[in-house]
Amino acid sequence: MNPLRDLAWMLLAAVAEVLGCYAIWLWVRADRSAWLVVPGLGSLAVFGWALAQVPMSYAGRTFAAYGGVYIVVSVALLLVVERAAPSRWDWVGVGLCLAGAGVLVMGRR
Repeated sequence: MNPLRDLAWMLLAAVAEVLGCYAIWLWVRADRSAWLVVPGLGSLAVFGWALAQVPMSYAGRTFAAYGGVYIVVSVALLLVVERAAPSRWDWVGVGLCLAGAGVLVMGRR
């Protein structure tokens, strides 16, 4: 087990998932080109592959721990791409989710 390597895989997975979902969101909700689905699906495939590289014993535990990383990257999308300031409650939620993910990861030792 290498926690930094695991975190790197989770970060790659989170960025790929958020970008893939965002591409589809742009098509459906922001009336952008349907061609955005193509890179979006490719990005979602990278997400699945990257998350499968995390060497935890059970997929469900891996996905649950990954959820905290996903939430951090989602709030980063809000801040960096959409240029909307996260609220205090967004940050409280991020902290709670990271605490929960930490319990899942540390509890497996």
